[in-house]
Amino acid sequence: MNTRALAIASTVGTVLQVAMVVAGHSSPAVKALFAVGGMGLSLVAGVLYARLAPGATRGDAAVGGLLAGAICAFLGILVSHLLGDVPTSLLALGTVSSAVTGAIGGLLGMLGRPKLATAR
Repeated sequence: MNTRALAIASTVGTVLQVAMVVAGHSSPAVKALFAVGGMGLSLVAGVLYARLAPGATRGDAAVGGLLAGAICAFLGILVSHLLGDVPTSLLALGTVSSAVTGAIGGLLGMLGRPKLATAR
C-alpha cells in the first residue's frame, strides 16, 4: 500500500465530493446527481491512486482505489448528512457502492502502465 498515493487520492476525492455536496445543497439539479456523481468521483480517486503508486500490482491498485473511493465518499456523504440533505442510512450504502467504483478505478488506472520486470 502506497500511503502517499492514498493520502493524495483521498484528499483530492474528498475535495471534489464536498464541492459537489455543497453545490447540491443549493441546487436541486446537482443534488439529483449525487449518486452517479459521487460514485464517479470515487472512480476518479481510484484511478488517481493507481497512477500515483509506482510499482503497484493490480491487487494493490484495486485495494488502494477501494480505500480512496470509500474514504472520500464517506466524508462527502457525512457532510451532506450534516447539511440535512441525505439520510444516515446513505453513509453505509453510499460508502460501499463508492468503494466498489474506487476499486474499479484503481484497476482502470493500471491500464497503459508498463509492466515491471519480475525475477524468475
